[in-house]
Amino acid sequence: MSLERLPKVRAEDAAEVSTLDELQQGGRFEVVSRRVPSSSGRSEPELLICTPAAVASSATPRPAIYFMHGGGYFTGDPRHLFFLEPLLDEAERFGATLISVGYRLAPEHPHPAPLDDVYAGLLWTSEHADELGVDADRIIVAGTSAGGGLAAALSLLVRDRGGPRLAGQLLMCPMLDDRNDSASAHQMDSVDVWDRSWNGFGWKALLGSLCGGPSVSPHAAPARATDLSGLPPAFIDVGSAEILRDEALAYADGIWRAGGSAELHVWAGGFHTFDLVVPDAEISQAARQARRAWLKRVLAGS
Repeated sequence: MSLERLPKVRAEDAAEVSTLDELQQGGRFEVVSRRVPSSSGRSEPELLICTPAAVASSATPRPAIYFMHGGGYFTGDPRHLFFLEPLLDEAERFGATLISVGYRLAPEHPHPAPLDDVYAGLLWTSEHADELGVDADRIIVAGTSAGGGLAAALSLLVRDRGGPRLAGQLLMCPMLDDRNDSASAHQMDSVDVWDRSWNGFGWKALLGSLCGGPSVSPHAAPARATDLSGLPPAFIDVGSAEILRDEALAYADGIWRAGGSAELHVWAGGFHTFDLVVPDAEISQAARQARRAWLKRVLAGS
């Protein structure tokens, strides 16, 4: 991956972005787009608020899934149905509001811009929970790939700043380690659809000259954290045949060593985002079922 290819990659990705009407799924969801202020005043991240029509008028506060899209930190969009469709199904199943947050993209907006945006959106969501019909004590953060890395970083940031409280973190094939040098990164290079070249480009876009060096913050690359205590319960899953496998394993192990709660799944033969690319495959269905069981425990309290 090279900087010269970036406009083409973004154009191809933008062609797949859904409209608000399409996201309503034939009336299954009420969908609203909101722009919220960031703490720096330099951006207004978009929150795409999707509420199942069946519970939209209910007076009972709903759980919320606060989602960050993938795209290697350099592309992607909060309206991308490729990432949203499985979580829309789960939101409907659990009567939850799905909030997909947009964030500024690297390299034009390096760290901490993406994290600042998703943090601002989370603060707004928590502060406006009553308005949204959301239970502020039942918000989980979720993300896929780069979004999974952001969800992990956001959980660390919220812990370090003292709130808001999170009920859980759902980390799907998360990008966690800017060093891009694990055994699986080398083993699965040129095998995984998301290879070391793409992964390295994403991290360098986000971190610039700091990438791979000694001064990277855990709020940028969560694998750099030396203290994983005090985090909300985590669900982490990854394919066995993807370069991000070992950093996901190490992150779960770090949470366990710190006395925290983490449920880890390594899906045999799974490549990066396999469940989105081949959603009807048995392995994909098993992955979704495992996430659903965890969501049931965290969101429904059973």
